[in-house]
Amino acid sequence: MAKKLKILIFPDPRLRKVAKKVTKFDKSLESLANDMLETMYIANGIGLAATQVDRHIRLIVMDLSEERDDPRIFINPTFKILKNHKLFEFEEGCLSIPGFNETITRPDKIELTWQDIKGNQHIDKPEGLLTVCIQHEIDHLDGKLMVDYISALKRDRIRSKLLKEYT
Repeated sequence: MAKKLKILIFPDPRLRKVAKKVTKFDKSLESLANDMLETMYIANGIGLAATQVDRHIRLIVMDLSEERDDPRIFINPTFKILKNHKLFEFEEGCLSIPGFNETITRPDKIELTWQDIKGNQHIDKPEGLLTVCIQHEIDHLDGKLMVDYISALKRDRIRSKLLKEYT
């Protein structure tokens, strides 16, 4: 049975750790992915990176469906920006930065490479919200947060508020 994990809150320094590549595809990886999905659903999120639950491996889970019945697991995800991309803005939220949404500019066309829970390789060209979510979650795996895209002043205000609220 899946269990709820603790989500790290900004400015926790563990959110800045760079995740390591997954090399072992076993029951413990599947169990962690299921726990992350459970945690994401309870927190009413659409994506969660392993870094956010203090597991520093390249694992992302997400579910963008209205019914919350289309869980996706991406292991060792990487992307490259496609040549014919445009930049677009999207108001993003983050389970590690609760209560704050920011408009972030990202490329709209990427090529995504990842492995599934069995270790099989996949290549895809996601669109729309999935493109945004993938880039946001891969940022987490690289130790980057959405607050890195905003002004230092705004970032400091968010840090202060969350420190008061969560410590």
